[in-house]
Amino acid sequence: MRCNKMKNGSSMKGKLIIFSAPSGTGKSTIINWLMQEHSELKMAFSISCTSRAPRGTERNGVEYFFLTPDEFRSRIEAGEFLEYEEVYTDRYYGTLKSQVERQCDAGQNVVFDVDVKGGCNIKQHYGDKALSIFIMPPSVDELRRRLESRATDAPEVIDQRIARAEFEIGFADKFDKVVVNDDLDKAKKEVLGIIKQFLIPNS
Repeated sequence: MRCNKMKNGSSMKGKLIIFSAPSGTGKSTIINWLMQEHSELKMAFSISCTSRAPRGTERNGVEYFFLTPDEFRSRIEAGEFLEYEEVYTDRYYGTLKSQVERQCDAGQNVVFDVDVKGGCNIKQHYGDKALSIFIMPPSVDELRRRLESRATDAPEVIDQRIARAEFEIGFADKFDKVVVNDDLDKAKKEVLGIIKQFLIPNS
């Protein structure tokens, strides 16, 4: 993932909330709970761009903004992306600065579910307009147990996920807040409290 820096200090109404975590830590469960049960937080995912073709009923500007690979590259060269990634040749995904700012200007608090490097880059880019949260497993052994209990991945895939998790955990101290998910309900409440304090200081 690559990130382009831009000037901080815009007058955006909304703020940015960045989540990163190893696979299997419950991050997606926590984010979905926040967005479904706490609409007062006005949280919304940023609408990303992709150079792949629409699938099924996907519509431009709803699930994604669909660009050709050449259009995507020209926007990269113009410095229009906050972050982007070329997953493989000509298959790009990325977040336009203008889209994030449009959603913030509309009063949305924009949520990013990104890898640790992307999370650190976005935080560096927006400074105190962004809150970065790292969801930590209780231990690597417990994370392995959770991944094995899913019964969805082959043993070698789990080994890869664990190696990746160990790498990602090394970035935890670069995040504003670290929440250990050893009890899901407790972790949900802790994250909710952190976000409320960020969005509504002294709440």
